[in-house]
Amino acid sequence: MTVMFIYLCLAILCSSGTIVESFTIHGSNVHRIRVLDTKLNSFYSDSSDYKTSESDFSSDDDASSQVGVPIQSDDAQDEDPPIEESPVPMSKNSGNRFIAFVFDEAMSSSKGEHDVDVMKLHDERVNLTEDHVLYCRKANLYNETFNSESMADILWSHQILSSDMQRVLGHAMCIESNTVDFAKELISRDPIVHSLTGGDVSQVPFYRWRHIRDITLRQDDGRAGVPYLLFCMDRSAEEGVGNLRESVSKDFLEYLIRSERVIATGPLHLSTEFKDDPSSIPVGDLILFNAPTREDAIEFAENSPAALSGLYANMKLHRYNSLDVTGKFVAGNLVDPSKTKHTDDMKEAMEHWGYPVDDMQTKWLNW
Repeated sequence: MTVMFIYLCLAILCSSGTIVESFTIHGSNVHRIRVLDTKLNSFYSDSSDYKTSESDFSSDDDASSQVGVPIQSDDAQDEDPPIEESPVPMSKNSGNRFIAFVFDEAMSSSKGEHDVDVMKLHDERVNLTEDHVLYCRKANLYNETFNSESMADILWSHQILSSDMQRVLGHAMCIESNTVDFAKELISRDPIVHSLTGGDVSQVPFYRWRHIRDITLRQDDGRAGVPYLLFCMDRSAEEGVGNLRESVSKDFLEYLIRSERVIATGPLHLSTEFKDDPSSIPVGDLILFNAPTREDAIEFAENSPAALSGLYANMKLHRYNSLDVTGKFVAGNLVDPSKTKHTDDMKEAMEHWGYPVDDMQTKWLNW
């Protein structure tokens, strides 16, 4: 029993960091207890060989806590004080969302031009694309002290492509503003619209868009195929549309959700001054969605409950390219700087002109 007690005590002493030396004198076993003059810390609990004082990554002069965590000096803390951020606000121009469709050939025909050269229109549009992007970014980049008179946000601008992918037919713009007049004024000053119509927007299809912002209808563009834009207009009351829209709305919404391909969607309404105006009736639908092929996109469009019920008078389906018009500049490509050179040059120019190009200068959220 005595021997067992001695060995138990020795085991406790060893586990506590105390070294027990054992040797023999004249045939008798002698045990000597020697306490190390080394301060042990919590790293020993996992049998680790590391000690704070012997770390390869810090010097003896570095201040540390009792468990070896480096303590930042007061001077270092003063250099970069913590910043308390407020919740991200919505844009001052949020509240009404509008859609404008600018089709180049239709706009030229509205001016009385005949035998329109579509390739010439394409080339002119391509030449004005950079001006269009710059114009949109200027409208979006404002804060309390700079460009504060900007009264409309351009959420996105999509180039509408021909079915053979050889030409740009026009563009669709999503605009958010407090009033219809501000939104239309912004469209009239768009370099492309001004080139086509001289600033006259009376012939530009313009609608109030009630964007359905459910997470199930917000897929990334290009996630499953390539992005398509579907523009549908309802049949008129004279054509017997009746209450078809109301009767198929639930099935139509379920169809879109279950497809798991919709990027953005919502009904198009007449662009009345106030969104709660009873005369702002739905007249069509806008659906942005992904599809692997054009044939698959056509099948998806034609098999929707709304289309099968005969709700639409016409449907237009187009591939589109997204133009980066938000004003939120992305970081440059460090691997291949040439890929983001145009964006970098535009950011540098706008910063030189005084625009708030840093995200922290334009903290509002628009989605």
